[in-house]
This record gives sequence, structure tokens and C-alpha cells, in this order.
Amino acid sequence: MKKIFLLMTFFTVALGSSLSLKAQQRQIPPTYSNSPYTSSRNAPAGTGFQKQNMFIGGGLSLGFGTYSFNIGGTPEIGYSFNEWLDAGVSINLNYQSIKADPYYNNDIRQRSFNYGGGPFVRIFPIKQLFLQGQFEQNWIKYNYLNMTNNQATSFNTNASSFLAGVGYAQRIIGQSTFYTVIMVDVLNSPYSPYRSYNGVTSTALPIIRAGFNFYLHPKKQ
Repeated sequence: MKKIFLLMTFFTVALGSSLSLKAQQRQIPPTYSNSPYTSSRNAPAGTGFQKQNMFIGGGLSLGFGTYSFNIGGTPEIGYSFNEWLDAGVSINLNYQSIKADPYYNNDIRQRSFNYGGGPFVRIFPIKQLFLQGQFEQNWIKYNYLNMTNNQATSFNTNASSFLAGVGYAQRIIGQSTFYTVIMVDVLNSPYSPYRSYNGVTSTALPIIRAGFNFYLHPKKQ
């Protein structure tokens, strides 16, 4: 699974680089404005890698369902290739709790903690709206408590997830970005930290993430 994670990261960076190169080849001299969604006074004057297009930051995530609750943190680092494409790598730390219910999960309380990460891509079809896809590989520790006989068990496992969704952003390339996004795990692993599993069926949980990113400053001339 770790090989899959590294391979997906490589392909994401390679795809972003290719798209950026094509955009630069047909680039015309830019005219910068005061629009809050485009590059302003910090916009690069040339082509190629621009330090001020690299961003760091992250945010918090929440997931919820009838029986489930999920909270986590998601630091990330990425690069704005142009006005419509961001790509990068994110890591995550998550806690999930599923309450005991005699009808839903045989009265077994479940708690888990996981860490992981993977590459992400954000595509901006319009200035404020973006589509996000993110592959994650997660390593999870599960703890179960049977509320009927008070028997506790635990085990470690891992699971792959692919989060897909739509979000809103206020984005100034070279300065900062605020974003909020709602996503679901479109894969069907029963051990995914973004799905509720009762031993029979696996249900996707809506994941809401919100955070800030800050762009690095260009080198002083």
C-alpha cells in the first residue's frame, strides 16, 4: 500500500507539471488586476517555477452520520500552476467514534485513530468554485467495546480512500487562500476512516474541511 501511495504522489506531481508547461507555452503577457481571485502585485513576471506560487497551510475536517462522528487536522503543501489548477500533498490525523446501538452494530462501540496522507488536485472551473480529488492511504487503530458483555478488542489495519467533492475558495495567488470543501470517499473499503461500517454494510460519511493556505514570499532581488 505504501508503494501505491508513493506512485500516486509521483503521478499527481507529473500531471501538474505537464499541465503547467502547456499553459506556459500558450501564455500571453498577463495584465494583473485587483480581483481577489487572481494574482496581484505578487504575481510572477516570468515563466517556470515561482516560489511565490508555492503554498503551505491546511485546516480542520468534520464528518458526521446518524451513529458516527469524525474530526481531524489536514496540513498540506502545494503549488498553484495557474489560475485554474492547484496540486500538492496533504497529511491527516483523524479520530472517529461510532456509538453502540443494538440494531445498527450489535451494541458495539467503536473508536479509532488514524494517520496518513496523499496527493490532491484542485481544479477551478470558475473563480470561486473548485473541484477536488484526493487519494489517501491511511493507517488505523480500531478499538471496540461490546456494551452487552463489556468485552474489549483492538487491532491495526490500513485502507485506501479517494475523496472527491466540491468547494468554495477566496484565492489570491501569491498571497493567501481561504477554502471550504465537502467530500465523500468514493472507494468502498470497510476500514476507511471516512465510512461508517456496521459489520455488514459500509456507508460514506460527508466530510467537511475548511482552512487557510499562505503563499511563500519571492526571493528579494
